[in-house]
Amino acid sequence: MVTIVGLGDSTTAGTPGFKSPLEAPPDGAGRLESQYAHWLMVLHPDWRVLNRGVNGERSDQIRARFGRDVIEERHRTGPDLVVAIIAGVNDIYQGRSAQSVQHELQLMYDAARETGIPVVAGSILPYNTATPDQNQRMHAVNTWILSYVEAHPAIVFCDSRAAVAAANHPDLLGDSPDGLHPSAEGYRQMARALERAILRLLQPS
Repeated sequence: MVTIVGLGDSTTAGTPGFKSPLEAPPDGAGRLESQYAHWLMVLHPDWRVLNRGVNGERSDQIRARFGRDVIEERHRTGPDLVVAIIAGVNDIYQGRSAQSVQHELQLMYDAARETGIPVVAGSILPYNTATPDQNQRMHAVNTWILSYVEAHPAIVFCDSRAAVAAANHPDLLGDSPDGLHPSAEGYRQMARALERAILRLLQPS
């Protein structure tokens, strides 16, 4: 069985409809459909998808959990493990630079590569109250992610931002209960985008 570790912030946890198992042990709480992990397992019942998202965390806080939530999980479950990393929106919201996010993401990507863990590198999702400066910094991070992926094997880019964005409005959410996070349908669309990236890692051409 393939294990997928979803590592990230609120958009991995499933906010506002769901609290992850890290936030509400042991199994999480809320509407199961409000998390991409649920939809990935609907698409692939043979996949085990672990929701390791925490609402409000910055990329440095997510990186601090990488050993516990990803590397230790690999030791427990064996080599058939993929990590999907989506992080950075809270850094941007709190005024941190694009470069600081890129630094934290690179440390996580490098740690995964050194351990032989395939990575899906997701882009930062939009939120409706973002200022032009915040959107510029998010786009800078997402462009850097794509450049990093192009230069490194065993890492696949997933445009999770585009998956949930409004038609013709790439800096707005297409459907959201709070203007900050996707709806259950948005999380379903995220899962479909992530599925394509995961399959590329599992079935390399």
